[in-house]
Amino acid sequence: MRVTAMKLYTKKGDRGQTSLFSGRRAAKFDPRVAAVGDLDELSASLGLARVVFPEANDLLSRAQKALYTISAIVSAEARKIDLAFDAAETAALEAEIDRATDALPPLRDFIYPGEAEASARLHMARAVARRAERSVAALDEPPAPESALAYLNRLSDLLFALARLADLHSGHADRMLGGHAP
Repeated sequence: MRVTAMKLYTKKGDRGQTSLFSGRRAAKFDPRVAAVGDLDELSASLGLARVVFPEANDLLSRAQKALYTISAIVSAEARKIDLAFDAAETAALEAEIDRATDALPPLRDFIYPGEAEASARLHMARAVARRAERSVAALDEPPAPESALAYLNRLSDLLFALARLADLHSGHADRMLGGHAP
């Protein structure tokens, strides 16, 4: 039996529409399609961060898997599927945030990103996470599950903590807005 490779292009989106998991055709500028795109960009940003901060590889890989679940939920709209977002994922992020912040000096002011490559990439991923969160929160009928929104909110907090940790591991101190030293 000969297996045929799947083509990367279908030509179905050439006129500015795409299919959602729900089966509905939607414009590529539809808010739901944009939210899925923002989640995809966030996953790619996490991939970049994994490359330069391997200490968080497993944690960021787990977050990428969670983002695929959230994307599927967003794309499914009201279609009955066997997908739910487990609030335990958010609790796991909170534990990681606590672990990271316990290892960091107290934060006394806003910080400028970019002291080391790993922290800069983590800060970039954090900014993308905030945008993805806004896009998902803006969806109305049906709205995104609260557990998914809480996860995205906590993920950006985790990325902030990891960025600070990456600076610490690379021997850099936070560069704070008011010039305060940690």
